[in-house]
Amino acid sequence: MKSMAVLEVLKPGMLTTIQDLGRSGYQQFGIVVSGAMDKYAMRMANLLAGNDENAAVLEITLTGPTFSILEDCKIAITGADLSPSVNGKPIPLWTEMDLKKGTVLEFGPIIDGCRTYLAIAGGFDAPLLMGSRSTYLRANIGGYEGRKLQKGDVLHAYNSQHETRKGYRKSLHSELIPKYANEITLRIIKGPQWDAFTEDSQKKFLASTYEVSAHSDRMGYRLQGERLETNLTQEQITDPIPNGAIQIPNNGEPILLLADRQTTGGYPKIGVVVTVDLFKIAQGKPGDLVFFEAIDIEESHRLLAEQESVFKLLSVSNR
Repeated sequence: MKSMAVLEVLKPGMLTTIQDLGRSGYQQFGIVVSGAMDKYAMRMANLLAGNDENAAVLEITLTGPTFSILEDCKIAITGADLSPSVNGKPIPLWTEMDLKKGTVLEFGPIIDGCRTYLAIAGGFDAPLLMGSRSTYLRANIGGYEGRKLQKGDVLHAYNSQHETRKGYRKSLHSELIPKYANEITLRIIKGPQWDAFTEDSQKKFLASTYEVSAHSDRMGYRLQGERLETNLTQEQITDPIPNGAIQIPNNGEPILLLADRQTTGGYPKIGVVVTVDLFKIAQGKPGDLVFFEAIDIEESHRLLAEQESVFKLLSVSNR
């Protein structure tokens, strides 16, 4: 499939990378999944732009970039509100937009959330590596030369076959647009080593308020607060780490592991954040407060099925 140059980076922002749903199926070889931190916003951006849900998008963190538009194109912006504008005029989020060649797309002050997703009709062109175009910065693979965007980079997109009807613009219903807060409640299922923690620590974990540390990144969020203790007398055998796993290292403070997490680990895991709540912490910033609430695995499955039914419906209507 042919692609064309569509965006030139005038300012890169703090951390702007190409991401999709991740590099699944290779964890047994030590290859991390990576992919979008907030998969809900990423998938919605693609659907609004008329793409397959797994098309490559830009993930923009905290400080937004500025782009020169090189060709007429259609985009959708979702996730955090970083005050997007075209030629100085504000544009809406969660809505498809037509951009004209020669205009400037700019992101400004952050209003809420942490990560914005920019989808373009056709999807961004990047090498397909182990089934994914996602950037994994620690290994310098995927995306745009395995790195974050820099001034002067030129991004290409695949030609879109999707035609926009004149006078018609898709927008996501307000009920489906998440609210990003500075106080985040995360539902969890009890982790594989839940019973290894003291009863007092189990209670503390579910009753305490944690603060997102400045030492947080795409690999994991460090949470400051009550220190937890185990009954373990020897080191654990390393085992797989799912997205959203909450491991407790020797200092007793939780680390919530996310998109760029390692494939296995030996620290005990007290819980795992349910899939439908992962977007909340992906949009969290240092200083935000985090609370945990335990639910059973059947409830987590029900919540996921409910969310996926929405995506299935929107995917069908997108064709």
